[in-house]
Amino acid sequence: MYLKNSKIIVVKIGSSLLVDKNKKIRSKWLSSFAKDIKKLKSNNKKIIIVSSGAIALGCKKMNYNKVNLKLDKSQAIASIGQIELMNLFSKTFSKYKLNISQILLTLDDTEERRRSINAKRTFENLFRLDYVPVVNENDTTATSEIKYGDNDRLASRVAQITNADTLILLSDVDGLFTKNPKKFKNAKLIKRISNLDKDIKNINIKGTTEFGSGGMDTKIEAAKICNLAGCNMIIANGLYLNPINQIEKKNNCTWFISTIPKLDARKKWIISSVSPKGELIIDDGAKKALLNGKSLLAAGIKKVSGIFKKGDHVKILDFKNKEFARGLSSFSSDEINKILGCHSNEIRKILGYISKSEVVHKDDMVKI
Repeated sequence: MYLKNSKIIVVKIGSSLLVDKNKKIRSKWLSSFAKDIKKLKSNNKKIIIVSSGAIALGCKKMNYNKVNLKLDKSQAIASIGQIELMNLFSKTFSKYKLNISQILLTLDDTEERRRSINAKRTFENLFRLDYVPVVNENDTTATSEIKYGDNDRLASRVAQITNADTLILLSDVDGLFTKNPKKFKNAKLIKRISNLDKDIKNINIKGTTEFGSGGMDTKIEAAKICNLAGCNMIIANGLYLNPINQIEKKNNCTWFISTIPKLDARKKWIISSVSPKGELIIDDGAKKALLNGKSLLAAGIKKVSGIFKKGDHVKILDFKNKEFARGLSSFSSDEINKILGCHSNEIRKILGYISKSEVVHKDDMVKI
């Protein structure tokens, strides 16, 4: 039911799903996965794929063993493997008339508000163009200090910034068990978790594969991020053909259900801890538009107070100087001072470069 009602779905696939233990590409599996994505899109779902595999495919091409790779060498191998990875996706997905694009992210791209807003807009525009974004960590430039370290956390951050409804982590196990199923035959699959802290208190499972870097502990961390973002998460076995279809038919997986309403999660993210850096005073017409769910445009702004950068948290005041909303600004205070009161089609001429038309997008705004 949760998957059926999801509008935006992030699917994370690990290296072991793309490359087997003998370093052979699992072409048949990838074709079946593409069929699953085609089916989801035919049901009007917006899909994002977070894929591992760049280093694994780079190692395969160069005949290296990943275990012995140092950071600088692994960055070079990732650069080689990234082309192999995208060629593999492009070749397979094109057979099913699926358009793909590539997005490389670092930790800062999702942690820093300004950059996370830019990333969110990119995803939205790709959806409008009917493309499926394929995301990977930018291993070629990321250092150990600025790495996610695994694509489970990366996928959860992508789910957070895109306001996704469900994150599917395709693993090499059916889900979260009471014990490690590879060691204990009496281990039982936990089908549903609604209270993370309470339900997993006595579970401690860790595991790695030759190519993968994330064990069950990183998946739990991903679940915590999703939970706070109002996003549900699934851990499911991806080794089967048509893995997402298997989830829908058999539901033999672990669901992590978020009890936080998505709107509340978004609101908390926007107005959390960060103090507003400035204020925007708007006219009556702009206030009415905002109350009707519209974005804030430059034409409705009468005055700017404070100095702030693009992506900073600002207060929105009405013509009586009463605060009624907060949001993340798509422009700096200096830029807004130049374009306030102007129509959107004049912004490019005034600033001298192409920019967004919304000063504060409706998705980045919370009414107080």
